[in-house]
Amino acid sequence: MKLGCRILLQGARAVPAAAVVPVIALVLALLAPGLAAQEGAAGYPNRPVKFINQYSPGGLGDTFARALAQHLAERLGQPFVVENRTGANGIIAAEIAAKSPADGYTLFMGTQSGLVLNAATRKNLPFDVIRDFAPISLLFSTPFYLLVHPSVKATTVAELVALARSQPGKLTYASLGRGSGHHLAAEQFRKLTGIDIVHVPYKGSGQAMTDLLAGQVHMMFEGPVSGLPPVRSGKARGLASTGASRTAAAPELPTMIEAGVPGFDISTWFGFVAPSGTPRGIIDRLNGETRQMLTLPATAQRFARFGIDLLPSTPEQMAERIRVDLPLWTKIVRDAGIEAE
Repeated sequence: MKLGCRILLQGARAVPAAAVVPVIALVLALLAPGLAAQEGAAGYPNRPVKFINQYSPGGLGDTFARALAQHLAERLGQPFVVENRTGANGIIAAEIAAKSPADGYTLFMGTQSGLVLNAATRKNLPFDVIRDFAPISLLFSTPFYLLVHPSVKATTVAELVALARSQPGKLTYASLGRGSGHHLAAEQFRKLTGIDIVHVPYKGSGQAMTDLLAGQVHMMFEGPVSGLPPVRSGKARGLASTGASRTAAAPELPTMIEAGVPGFDISTWFGFVAPSGTPRGIIDRLNGETRQMLTLPATAQRFARFGIDLLPSTPEQMAERIRVDLPLWTKIVRDAGIEAE
């Protein structure tokens, strides 16, 4: 029987080929997304992949980005080249990623700070967090650590609060820019304790830590990679961590809640995204390789000293995290008295 003439359905009843054409078109239309996804992933990658990172070299974000890039390069057979594009609390890096071709050859370490917090603190972003990015996977979360220069006459959070109250507007704190997690942690500290401290924004963690260690600024909320080595060497003093419980990286430091600041519980997450419209097959392949890295014992061992929580996820779980965080952090920003600009 020639298929061009008729198709047999339900026993011997014959259906004219002309009547079947719309059905075939409908079936092909339904299959098209899956076929396109498979086609998009075929042969990927066949050239170097750019991995944009909003953080300066040396910090936790950069360290983890380079570990992930190395893993992907080894697994997929092409270089994954980390490109540090700092400034504007990640807006510069995020805009580059959002406006890049959706072909899987430009990826971005999308953080809570660069995506969610910017959306909560900026009125006119050059990208839309929901519309312009395709989540791949969450990576990890980490608390901050409250550090002070050794010249600051405070060895506990309570002593720091008392000192700040005795010298309103005199103590300064560094951050990675307005709306960064570092900034919001300090503003939450200021609000919950009623102290008056002055914000000094920087473009990156390296410059901020350099000035903290030189005594150019008095304090800073910082991540473990840049923050804890100076504490261990005596170049900075650690007072507390900002999460709900003490960390394995610095178990001797109390949480901010334990140190006398009720309700202070702030951690930040890091994730992995691509430009919106990147073929689902590529997203799925990158997700599988990323989750494989995050579940390796070697990865847990490598980053154990930083006290981070690894967060392998599906793309849908990361998208849901962003949707939940947007209104939550918008409220925190407003409650802290930070006006969107």
